[in-house]
Amino acid sequence: MATTTDPTARTLDVPGARICYETSGTGPLLLLVGAPMGSRGFATITPLLAEHFTVVTYDPRGILRSTVEDPDAEVTLDLLTDDVHRLLEALGGEPAYVFGSSGGASIGLALAAGHPAQVRTLVAHEAPLVELLPDRAELRAGIEEVYATYAGEGRNAALKKYAALTGVERFSRPPGGGRHEVTDLESFTPPDDVRAILDRFFLHILRPTALHRPDLAALRAVADRIVVAGGTAAEGQLSHRSATALAEELGTKLFEFPGDHTGFQGEPEPFVRLLRQVLTETA
Repeated sequence: MATTTDPTARTLDVPGARICYETSGTGPLLLLVGAPMGSRGFATITPLLAEHFTVVTYDPRGILRSTVEDPDAEVTLDLLTDDVHRLLEALGGEPAYVFGSSGGASIGLALAAGHPAQVRTLVAHEAPLVELLPDRAELRAGIEEVYATYAGEGRNAALKKYAALTGVERFSRPPGGGRHEVTDLESFTPPDDVRAILDRFFLHILRPTALHRPDLAALRAVADRIVVAGGTAAEGQLSHRSATALAEELGTKLFEFPGDHTGFQGEPEPFVRLLRQVLTETA
């Protein structure tokens, strides 16, 4: 028997792509944004959030079920953000709660800057914004090196350099809490879709989301609707450092959420409790 947490899958045609998205639950609209992570990455928290919200998740263009007309076409952060803008319009246009993680937080910030009327509250969790950091030139070169390494040496070599640069030592954590070391992708025989996600990430998503410089003036204008978040176990990692820098730029506090860069996967219950709290208090 279906319940309010059973997701319903639909598609939306956008310029150059077809986006697959899922809805579940009832209540205020809450959009979960990941990049390169799609709907499956939020599987641990979607049912918990669906008890209080109408939760929408989606696969970014070129990821899993979301297809693209030209797999080699350039991807920009503006394009990824426009997909979210069009998705929210298709969902009725009401201001939505938005939770963005990693590259999804970069997208969420661009949405809040460019389409503030669509954002009720944004929680930007660990956006990898290297341009906000004092060692930006070195980090920028490191991101470019990861991209070049993928193109020249392949997925595993790029993954090792990505892990060393960011401090994120695993690509994902399964719901059971086990650890997946990413220094050798093949060592844990990941499914084909994980390899496909990484391929898309290194070629088309890493640079747009990590090298984006947010519109700080536009974000300061809506800073009362932005919650900047970091992971309690991620201090010192690139995305936690950039989250700290973003909070300073916006003149707000950094909210420490349970776990690491993907803490919502490893510690879903306490993560959701805090997420609900900051969303409702900010609203």
